[in-house]
Amino acid sequence: MKEQKKQPELRFKGFTDDWEQVKLKDVAIYIRGSFPQPYTNPDFYDELNGKPFVQVADIGFNLKLNPDTRAHISKLAENKSRFVEVGKVVVALQGSIEKSIGRTAITQYDAFFDRTILIFQSYKIPMNDRYFAQVIERLFEYEKEKAWGATISTITKEKLNDFIIGVTDLREQIEIGEFFQKLDQAITLQQRKLDLLTKLKQGYLQQLFPSKDKYLPRLRFKEFNGDWEQVELDDISNKVTEKNKDLRFSETLTNSAEYGIINQREFFDKDISNEKNLSSYYVVRNNDFIYNPRISNYAPVGPIKRNKLGRPGVMSPLYYVFRTHDISELFLEYYFETTKWHKFMKLNGDSGARSDRFAIKDAVFSTMPIPYSSFKEQQKIGRFFQTIEQAITLQQSKINQLNKLKQSYLQKLFP
Repeated sequence: MKEQKKQPELRFKGFTDDWEQVKLKDVAIYIRGSFPQPYTNPDFYDELNGKPFVQVADIGFNLKLNPDTRAHISKLAENKSRFVEVGKVVVALQGSIEKSIGRTAITQYDAFFDRTILIFQSYKIPMNDRYFAQVIERLFEYEKEKAWGATISTITKEKLNDFIIGVTDLREQIEIGEFFQKLDQAITLQQRKLDLLTKLKQGYLQQLFPSKDKYLPRLRFKEFNGDWEQVELDDISNKVTEKNKDLRFSETLTNSAEYGIINQREFFDKDISNEKNLSSYYVVRNNDFIYNPRISNYAPVGPIKRNKLGRPGVMSPLYYVFRTHDISELFLEYYFETTKWHKFMKLNGDSGARSDRFAIKDAVFSTMPIPYSSFKEQQKIGRFFQTIEQAITLQQSKINQLNKLKQSYLQKLFP
């Protein structure tokens, strides 16, 4: 059923007609994916010779599936699964509101699809795939805003029937689709550059620091020679025990494995601490290091990060806070971005009673071996990684700007 007519704010030259607002069920034929139950049956999977099995996590960004799927299904599961050929628009119907749900792609390879994904099989009216994919992704963004506050959500196929989308002349659809395709290609190119820089950094982190029981790194700046030393953490740092007794500081900080030292409210979107317990919190000065025993995919033994906010704050006594001396802070910061110290942690601690926390005694933690070279070499290594980090930040900024530009055009090129 056709609804009211509208026009977008911005249009390509030569197009002036109104857009029609049409229910999705009158535009396309769509069906959900399928997979035999139970999911845990190992006979349904064949990672060596199986066919790609697309789940929500396999839908990437910029309207593409990830290059390969996390799972591959066996011959046994094929006839009970939904096969989708290349070139079909698909969208995730289920997942976290802020991340997965509504993620859209145009399939770039044949695959089998899970029931949490909707497949658009064909159209009832003339429709350009790339234009339609942008419409669907934008539609879900709008629906997510309406459902804000939920953490997990599912949009049923039936609910989709009455969703309203804007439809214009096929020629204008193609213009819009090609425009966003070029913009997505630019974003993808910049993302590849970012990925290369990130891999470059990870490679140098492994080569410019020696492994445990080794006294030379695999790669070294040519002006330096001689063996490195090994010192213990308490040789180059002091545990911070200063408490916030007079409530001088009120900003509570947290240590995020992904984002580093950050204001607690910004990270959790609420205050976990309150004034009654702030007096027992440790005072964290600028450049202090903090170990967080909370484990995650980003930090399997918990992260160690440096306070680079440029201001002091307070942290829960659950954290181990230490202040360094006689070592380059940059050098040590990047050493803790390697995995070379993880072996010591695993040998001397465990996950404890709580599966999300790593347990290690302070007295043991302070004996962690730290590779130690001349101060000049430490500084050069620190500055080297800082330069790469700045390039990564700049590259991420370019991607963010392109994404903002895309969002702006999505608002203006659709009614």
